[in-house]
Amino acid sequence: MDVKRVKDYLYWLYYQYQLVTCSYVLEPWEQSMFHTITVTVLAMVVYTAYVFVPIHVRLALQFFSQIFGPQPESAE
Repeated sequence: MDVKRVKDYLYWLYYQYQLVTCSYVLEPWEQSMFHTITVTVLAMVVYTAYVFVPIHVRLALQFFSQIFGPQPESAE
C-alpha cells in the first residue's frame, strides 16, 4: 500500500471524527482536553472488557451448561 494513501486515509478518519464529535469548533486547548478525556474513557472501556467479559462469558457458559447439559439418569 502506498504511504501517502495511508496517510490521507488516516487524515480522513481524523476529519470524520472531528465532524462527528463537533470538536473542530473547539479552541486548541479545549480540543486537547476533549481528546484526552475521550482516549482515557475508551482505554478504560477496552481494559474493562478485556478483564471482565471473559469471566462473565465463562460463568454464563457454566450456568447454561448446568441447565441444558446432560441430565443425570435416574437409578431405578
